[in-house]
Amino acid sequence: MAAPSIPSHVKAWVYSEYGSAVDVLKLDQNVAVPHVREDQVLIKVVAASLNPVDSKRMRGFLKATDTPFPIVPGYDVAGVVVKVGSQVNNFKVGDEVYGDIIEKALDQPKQFGSLAEYTAVEEKLLALKPKNLTFVEAASLPLAIQTAYQGLEKTGFSAGKSILVLGGAGGVGTLVIQLAKHVFGASKVAATASTGKLELLKSLGADLAIDYTKENFEDLPEKFDVVYDAVGQSDRAVKAVKEGGQALKIVPETPTTPIFVLTSNGSSLEKLKPYLESGKVKPLVDPKGHFPFPKTVEAFSYLDTNRATGKVIVYPIP
Repeated sequence: MAAPSIPSHVKAWVYSEYGSAVDVLKLDQNVAVPHVREDQVLIKVVAASLNPVDSKRMRGFLKATDTPFPIVPGYDVAGVVVKVGSQVNNFKVGDEVYGDIIEKALDQPKQFGSLAEYTAVEEKLLALKPKNLTFVEAASLPLAIQTAYQGLEKTGFSAGKSILVLGGAGGVGTLVIQLAKHVFGASKVAATASTGKLELLKSLGADLAIDYTKENFEDLPEKFDVVYDAVGQSDRAVKAVKEGGQALKIVPETPTTPIFVLTSNGSSLEKLKPYLESGKVKPLVDPKGHFPFPKTVEAFSYLDTNRATGKVIVYPIP
């Protein structure tokens, strides 16, 4: 197979100061394609998804550990391999891959992310795209599903345990519900959301859907082995935990709050592939959350409402 011709310069979204996307994010028509190291592949990006961490980083939340400007944002990617470094063993040109391309989410995240026509990624952060998923569905998964899965593993979650998911309709929450139920074998899954999203929680596998606009989960007589807090309500979360159980939080309420942060790796995605291919675990993209590449600023504005159901996607990327 002849290697596709790779341009030297491409379109990418870039910011050179901290602030909201509306103020600082600009489409640059002429960004140099990143150099591909020995352990990396170059991907022609087909779709990317946005995560709250993208927005926090753009606003300067990670200032102390960030990489220098200019920054091309984006953690999640799905696309096609167009070039491989000399030490890459698992991928070849033409492979359809996906991954969270930033290994440590908060510590020196890549200067050149996924919101570009091409991006360079370490082989170990990628996996082959499950054949039954579209590029859009695949792009929606990596950071959220690894955060969900590794977080559950960290709590020692296992078959027969109960869990309460705070923020059950969000990007991570929708996956925690499905993994807890269909992969880990939870005895009971409860989750919170607003009134219009309760049926969705049940369809994903929640046994109990709690309307947070009408009741306080911490007042329920029932307590849980694990409370997975995907919202940032740790003071309330601990009140819903059984004795000997634990609360896990992924949203910093202040810059110094200790939280669980994933370490991205392709092997987590490989491990979950059978559940994705069988349809036991399904990606969830917000029906209003599809934005073409030129509308990336609008995609960030939608993400920042904190009202998305599932994930916000940028597609197609030229």
